[in-house]
This record gives sequence, structure tokens and C-alpha cells, in this order.
Amino acid sequence: MDLFDYSMQEELAANAPLAARMRPQTLDEIVGQDHIIGKNTLLRRAIEADRLFSSIILYGPPGTGKTTFAQVIANTTNAHFLTLSAVLAGVADLRKAIQDATERRKYQRQRTILFIDEIHRWNKAQQDALLPQVENGLITLIGATTQNPYFDVIKALVSRSRIFELKPLSSEDILTLLKRALQEEKGGYSLRKIEADEDALLHLAEISGGDARNALNALELAVETTPVENGSIHITLEVAQESIQRRAVLYDKTDDQHYDTISAFIKSVRGSDPDSALYWLMKMIVAGEDPRFILRRLIILASEDIGLADPQGILVANAAAQNFEYIGMPEGIYPIAHATLYLATAPKSNSVGAYFEVRDEIEKNGAKPVPIHLMDASRDGKGLGHGQGYDYPHNHEGHWVKQQYLPDDLKDRRFYHPSDQGYEAQIAERLKKWRDDDQ
Repeated sequence: MDLFDYSMQEELAANAPLAARMRPQTLDEIVGQDHIIGKNTLLRRAIEADRLFSSIILYGPPGTGKTTFAQVIANTTNAHFLTLSAVLAGVADLRKAIQDATERRKYQRQRTILFIDEIHRWNKAQQDALLPQVENGLITLIGATTQNPYFDVIKALVSRSRIFELKPLSSEDILTLLKRALQEEKGGYSLRKIEADEDALLHLAEISGGDARNALNALELAVETTPVENGSIHITLEVAQESIQRRAVLYDKTDDQHYDTISAFIKSVRGSDPDSALYWLMKMIVAGEDPRFILRRLIILASEDIGLADPQGILVANAAAQNFEYIGMPEGIYPIAHATLYLATAPKSNSVGAYFEVRDEIEKNGAKPVPIHLMDASRDGKGLGHGQGYDYPHNHEGHWVKQQYLPDDLKDRRFYHPSDQGYEAQIAERLKKWRDDDQ
């Protein structure tokens, strides 16, 4: 690097975006991701001891710290650290990296760690070219991807790597990063007089969707475009809204707004009003509510308020939850809205609540013994007569036979009362026939 290159690099670093200037340089500066980088975790121990010999793939949405992890490793390892972008680099660049790594190992006994950003953008042939070098240990690969590696990275490469999933940062994590940017001198704004209202920073943290880069970019825009008044820059909620192009929603996940809004949402779905259900759903999403919380409530509702009136309801709710884990936000809103509309327009029944009637009976009168004909005959059938008298239903027409299944004291008790809604109407008709025949 000549003097002009060095001067250009210095200028680029000084004028880099705030998110780049505030990128953590050490493990202790990283915020969030404690599940993979917390104290005594495998990855942290490997990085601190410079013993990262196994290839790893970092998987997570934008702004969660994948490149940051790579930078921290670069700062702590004695290995040669090389970076390639799958967007710009091709097989020729990879061959050059492999050749350099071979010479470095041969003549200098130095390992090479290769960081490939957006590795999922490489096609199968490009990824295949990595395999021999990863397998023989010439290169320790660190791949970063926003796509599920089990789908977008070849199986052979996945099997030779450890997968670490990075989660979206919490609002509290991002709030910490925003305040750090305002307080730090190197790369931050401590040398400028800035007054940032707490609600403004909280808005940026919540609306950023777990993306630290998004939040820091918005803060930078707010600082650089707000005029100085009385010697300082004042970042208000209105300025924050303009900077991130989203209005604040009156909603605090710890106060009544949280409970009132989810209540309105569930009651709208239970009340079969899809329009209201979508409205309250979007209020929560826009305000930064955890989508998983909403999905958990939908799964509960699918049994509590729909049940056997539409047995598909719980499958749709569960599928939405699983799909969200594959997709994440923002596209993950589609399966959530899908499940919301399905459940809101499904026939309703709360007959699953029969469980509570049974619970009350047992709590009040205790659990009764099992009738002898229902007992397990495999162990004590001959000696104690367990299981004797049991009539196998499949031996009868319609695969049903009149038989007592409840304890003697409760043999005529009815706990389950099916509704006349949806599929449960068929259940009610079938059950009525059996019960009438049982009289």
C-alpha cells in the first residue's frame, strides 16, 4: 500500500457511516447474541484462545452482527484473515485465495481464515470449490448468510461446519448501542453536543426490527440533518420518526397498551371479525411487538375458541409459527396474517374447555381407580384378572361397542358437550348416536 492508498483508507474510515464506525472490535463490545457468544460458550472460548479450527456458518437477519463477529475474530487471531464477498468474488478469486493460503501454510506455517459474506449467493459449483480446502484444514471458513444454510448452502459444506444462528437484537440491546454511539468519542458523537430524548431513542430501537445497522443509520441521519439550536442538536420523537420513516405507536410492551391490544386482537379473532383482527395485529407489529408472542396466542386460541369446530385451525396456527421461524421479518408477516384470517373466519367452539370440568371433578373428589376390564392385561391378566371383560371395539360393526370407560362412580357423567358448529356438528351427531345406543 502506497502513501496515496493509505491516505484514501484513512479518509474512508473517517467518513464511514456511523454503523461502520461503531462496529465492535472486541468480544466484550458485542451487544446481544449471548446464546452463542456469552461467557463460557463454545464459540467465545474458541475465539479467545485463537483455536477456531472448525469452519462455522453465521446465519441471521441483517444487522445482527455477522460481519462484526468476523471482524472480532480478525482482530484476535494470529491466522491470516481474508475476506471475500460472494456478491463480487467468483471462482478465480477463490482460487487465488487458496493459492495464497497454500503458500502461507507451506512457507510461514500460518493458518488462513476465510470470511465469505453472503455465501448463499454462490452457486453449487462455487461452493463445491471450497470443499477440499475446508476438509483438509487448509482454510477455516467463516460463512455469513441471511438465508437458512440448510436450504441455501450445499449439504457437504454444512456438514463440515458448525451453524450458529444469530437472533434479531432486542430493543434493549439496540438502545444500548444508540446510547453508546452518542457517548463514545472514537467513531461516535461524544464531541458534539447532542440531546436525544429517551422516547426518540426508544422509537428508533423498537422500529429498527432488531437491525442495529438500521437503527444507527437512522440516528446518524437525525444528527446530521437536525440544525443546531442554542449550541446543541435536539433529537426529539418527531425527528426520530422522520429519520426512520415510521410514526411512533402508543404502545409499551410492559404497560396496559400491551395487554389491551393483545386482548382486542384475540377478542376480534374469537368474535369472527377479520377486519378488526388485522387492525390490532398490525398495531402490534408496527409497535415492535414480538411476533412469536402473537403466534403463541393464536395457537392457544385455535384450541380454546375453535377446537373441533375446525380441527385444521391448530394446524394452520402451528404452521404459521414454524414458517415464521424459517422466514423471519418482514416477509414473516404473511403466515401470521394468514393464520389470523383463517382463525377469525373459522367456525367457533369452546368445547375443549371440557378439560376444566374434568379437572374440577378430580380436584374435588379425587381420581378414581381404573375399572378392572380397562386395566393392562399383559402383566397381571392371569393372576389378578386385569383386563378381563374388555370388549375390543374393532370386532364389532361400526368399530364401536357399548362399554363402560369411566370409573364406576362416574359412569353416566358427561364432560364433553360438542357444539353444532362446523366439523363438530358431525362429531355431535356421531356422539349422540353412540350415547343413545349406550342407554
